[in-house]
Amino acid sequence: MKSRYLLLKINFQMKLLIRILVTTVLVMLIAYLMKGVDIEGFEAALIVSVVLGLLNVFVKPVLILFTLPVTLFTLGLFLLVINAVIILLCDNLVSGFSVDSFWTALLFSIVLSISESIIFKLTESKE
Repeated sequence: MKSRYLLLKINFQMKLLIRILVTTVLVMLIAYLMKGVDIEGFEAALIVSVVLGLLNVFVKPVLILFTLPVTLFTLGLFLLVINAVIILLCDNLVSGFSVDSFWTALLFSIVLSISESIIFKLTESKE
């Protein structure tokens, strides 16, 4: 029983590490291809990936809760605005990462979300 728990824990940690590394590479690639987004290197991209993950876990649910009426009224499209705000928060928190404008952050968040979805869907294990 204890060894099964340990294996599940290691499996979870490996998946989390892989997700962070994939997001890091995608952040670097998108920043390279997109005007208005600058990243200073792998370290900064790694920090951006971790900070984005933490913001998505802790801040995003609060923002969704506070903006629920607007989100429902716009049939969920306001979630795109919330994603852009999360990117702008990350821009303020991480040195070495900069986004020029709200619209750039919106496009960056859309491209990052779609890219992550495609990669994680293609690499998902059939357990």
